[in-house]
Order: sequence, then C-alpha cells, then structure tokens
Amino acid sequence: MTDLYGALGVGRDASPEEIEEAYRRLARDPDRFADLDDSGRMSLSALRAAQVRHAYDVLSDPVRRADYDASLRETDSRVVGALPPRRYSRNPIDRLTAGMPRGWRIAIDWAVTIIGAVAIVLAIKAWVVNPYRIPSSSMEPTLHCARPGSGCLARFSDRVLANRFIYHFRSPHRGDIIVFKTPPAAEQKCGAGGTFVKRLIGLPGETVSEKNGIIYINGRRLIESYVQPSRRDSQFGTWHVPKGQYFFMGDNRIQSCDSREWGSVPRSNIIGEVFAIYWPPNRIGFR
Repeated sequence: MTDLYGALGVGRDASPEEIEEAYRRLARDPDRFADLDDSGRMSLSALRAAQVRHAYDVLSDPVRRADYDASLRETDSRVVGALPPRRYSRNPIDRLTAGMPRGWRIAIDWAVTIIGAVAIVLAIKAWVVNPYRIPSSSMEPTLHCARPGSGCLARFSDRVLANRFIYHFRSPHRGDIIVFKTPPAAEQKCGAGGTFVKRLIGLPGETVSEKNGIIYINGRRLIESYVQPSRRDSQFGTWHVPKGQYFFMGDNRIQSCDSREWGSVPRSNIIGEVFAIYWPPNRIGFR
C-alpha cells in the first residue's frame, strides 16, 4: 500500500491546512518530482506527480481520509500481531551488557545486585540503624540478657536497634538508653570494652553524686522509676561531668560497671539511642 502521508511528507496527525500547504509546496517545485533518466538528465516523473496528486485528493477529503486511516490501523494491528514486541529495558546494566553472552550478562546482573544489597545494608548500619545484643545484666530488668549469665532473667538476650542519626538533630537527653563506645579505662576496670548500652544520667557540666544508692544531680535527688530498689547498691561518691561529655549508669546498679568506675564518655563516642527491641519475639516493641 502506498504511503499517502509519506508522499506529501506529512505525519498521520497532519491537519487539513498542513496537507494543503504540503501539496502546494510540492506543486510549486516540480524538481521535487524529478528522477534521473537513462542519459543522466533530469526529467519530470509523471508517476511521482500522480502519487502526490492522489495523496492530496484522498487526504483532503475527510471521508476518504477516514477510510484510508482505518485501513492503516488494520494493517498496523496485523503487523504488530505477527511480530514479537520489542522490549526496551530501563535497567542500565541490561543496556550496558546487551552485546555480551547471556552467561556473562546473568553473572554481572547477580554481582551488581549482591554488591548493591551489601552496600545498602552497610549504609543503613553506618548512618541510620544498627542492631546490638545485650550481653550482660547491667540493664536488667529494662533490657534482658540470657541465662546462665550472672543476674540474667531471660532465655534469650534482647536484640535492640539504635537510631544512629537522632543525635544529629538534638542533644542526648537524661534517661535515654544509649549505645556508645567505651573509653580505654572501661576495659581495665570492667574486663570488657568496645560497645556498651547504658542509661544517660549526667549531662555536661553537671555534678553526679550517689549516697547509699540514691543518685543526686547538682544536689537534687534524681527520680528513677526504672531502677528496682533491690537492684540499688550502697555506694557513695561524687563525679563531675566535663563539658562535652556524658555520665552513664546501668539500671541494675549492683551489677553495672559504668561511669562510676571508668569516668565520663565523650560526645564523639555516642553511637545512637536505643528505640526498639526486635528479638526475641515476645519482647518485640518500641521503647
């Protein structure tokens, strides 16, 4: 079938005015109909001129144009049904590896997927949320550790999530349960170091004192509903919290090696606030 739109050089959505203009433009320039004859000289092609005239007659008549468009749609549908659709992938890896053997393409796709997943997990752990396990009874009964550990109440240790970005938007608050890196003295005094989970008690510049197990901040008693009376100790002491540092204690005072033993923690050592328990199932919840 002759492409009447192509004969006039217009698209299928051309308006009647555009069709009229295209025909007049071709009619004014007969050289557009010219072909080379056997001698190499330019001569007017009657066939080409007839095609242009026929195209104009059909496309300028609304009824005939509608019939012609219908025949084009029918032809298009048959062609589309006969040929498999071309699929264009939006995946840049597919486009980059299009010319490679199928085995290589599959291997590269899997490698990129695995590397991407690992990168996302590492990014989340580094900047958003990080999981921790409670290894000791220093925060009992708020956070459980697993028996047969000394003072532990549960069969399984609590697994907690720490919000690593919260303290980029606000300062730590007294009473927050916080994950932090211990100062070097912690390993010497407690026999363990690295990462601890404790409750924030003293803020920068404050004076923390303990009298027979009761905590005072700048001389005023601190109300601590999270400490059970049976878990208080009978210590006495006074500690000044330097600027830019924080004073931490466990809720289980009789079994907590904390800032009373190894001093305050610099702000840069704070990792994040514990906001949820995600294991074991019966302990799942937000704090």
